[in-house]
Amino acid sequence: MGDRDHTKIVEAQFGPRAAAYVQSAVHAQGADLEALEVILQSIRPAQALDLGSGGGHVAYLMARHAGEVTASDLSPEMLAAVAATARERGLANIRTAKAAAEHLPFGSGSFDFLGCRYSAHHWRDFAGGLREARRVLRTGCRAVFIDACSPGPALFDTHLQAVELLRDTSHVRDYTAAEWTSALAQSGFASTAMRTWRVRMDFPVWTARMRTPEEHVRAIRALQHAASAETRAHFAIEEDGSFLLDVLMIECLAE
Repeated sequence: MGDRDHTKIVEAQFGPRAAAYVQSAVHAQGADLEALEVILQSIRPAQALDLGSGGGHVAYLMARHAGEVTASDLSPEMLAAVAATARERGLANIRTAKAAAEHLPFGSGSFDFLGCRYSAHHWRDFAGGLREARRVLRTGCRAVFIDACSPGPALFDTHLQAVELLRDTSHVRDYTAAEWTSALAQSGFASTAMRTWRVRMDFPVWTARMRTPEEHVRAIRALQHAASAETRAHFAIEEDGSFLLDVLMIECLAE
């Protein structure tokens, strides 16, 4: 599959769902956003990039502490929703830019802070996206990456990737913590801190937000029912399909 093909899939998946992501409670709140705000308060960057902005929640947070914020995303509809929400909230320092993570239309060293939340698992080229993130970030400046992650063991990893792909066909991969730290190091970042936690995904809300086709919902439930006792225990799968998702947050410096 070429870049253009995956781009079309991502745009088709997220364009019609822009409003749902702006309003999503899972995306609009969380301990990770609270931790990110502490970092932003201490840095107060002049130029900040929200890479893979989605519903714009990182951009809105950045706007309270940064001089100017650029929200970049592949979906024009998402960016329109972010711009409209910024206007509604009186955040005049947010601008938007349509871009794939692997091909950012910004000069090298354009930003002194970069945040990326729940985006990297959609990138066609994970390493390429991280290299671009490093290129546009000024040397010595900080980046924070937040994303769903694989727990590691193949038994759990296979289950997670399968249900993620059935729920959202633009899904590429939830990477392990080890894959993250290795890829960041190879891209020119030095990891300085990592934390992990778990987020409960309410199954009806999780699938409705992406408008997952009913046949895919049934397939996910079939996989959950057929899963081993170990897998069901790890993800704490509930009767209605709700489960716990592993999430990580990595702070790093551009070397």
